Amino acid sequence: MDQKIIDLYDEYTHAPLPRRVFLDRLVALAGSAAAVPAILSLLEPNYARAAVVAEDDGRIATDRTSYQGATGDVRCYVARPKLADQSPAVVVIHENRGLNPYVEDVTRRLATEGFVALAPDMLSPLGGTPSDPDKAREMIGQLDGDKAVNDIVGAMSFLMAYRYSNAKVGAMGFCWGGGMVNRLAVKAPDLKAGVAFYGPPPDPALVPSIKAPLLLHYAGLDQNINSRVPAYEEALKKAGVSYQIHMYEGVNHAFHNDTSAERYNKDAAELAWTRSVEFLHKSLG
Repeated sequence: MDQKIIDLYDEYTHAPLPRRVFLDRLVALAGSAAAVPAILSLLEPNYARAAVVAEDDGRIATDRTSYQGATGDVRCYVARPKLADQSPAVVVIHENRGLNPYVEDVTRRLATEGFVALAPDMLSPLGGTPSDPDKAREMIGQLDGDKAVNDIVGAMSFLMAYRYSNAKVGAMGFCWGGGMVNRLAVKAPDLKAGVAFYGPPPDPALVPSIKAPLLLHYAGLDQNINSRVPAYEEALKKAGVSYQIHMYEGVNHAFHNDTSAERYNKDAAELAWTRSVEFLHKSLG
């Protein structure tokens, strides 16, 4: 697929562009309106693909519950190893499409790797994640960023006290959620590890507050995010923060999301996942 089309879609999902403007530009790039449905089927999420670990997988136990956050009750999805007494814990922070089947599957994947994983629905203050991904994206833009970070701090507190947790808590986030991992690292001194997939960096001036080791994954073709990475890395070095940065060349933003066929990159996704699991086990014990 023409990279200009993928870049346009990323602009649509992150700027965001009105859908009418996006479709008009897409028609111009595609050459005809007739080509648009096939292109969208490769770009837009198809949650039927999000089933690496089934809900009824015998290795794990899952639950839908809520915890007390800064904005009130925050709904969440929890997965854990079924036979473990206590395990390290990870908050899983979703993209700007809300708590959807892809993120729930990632949460189950972490449980099969030996973690208690909790994915908060960050749209809980607005009624929860809707079924329409575009509506969810619009709602994300209505959130107060500082309150959202404090809601994630509430998830950490929940996990620290959770009977199946060893009280050591890390965080993993994707896209918008990756940016929230960076902001959480600034905010929460108790965070033991942060894994951010193509997440917007925080204000470099705030980096000295970070105590947790960080693992940062970036996509080589993601020009919007990557333009801010050098200043972030410089600030991390100056502050003496323990960090690793991996740039996956030739792949697009959201390369880990296997529900978007055109942007997903199997090799990069699997390598980033292996690195993340090893990092979390080392950091959380």
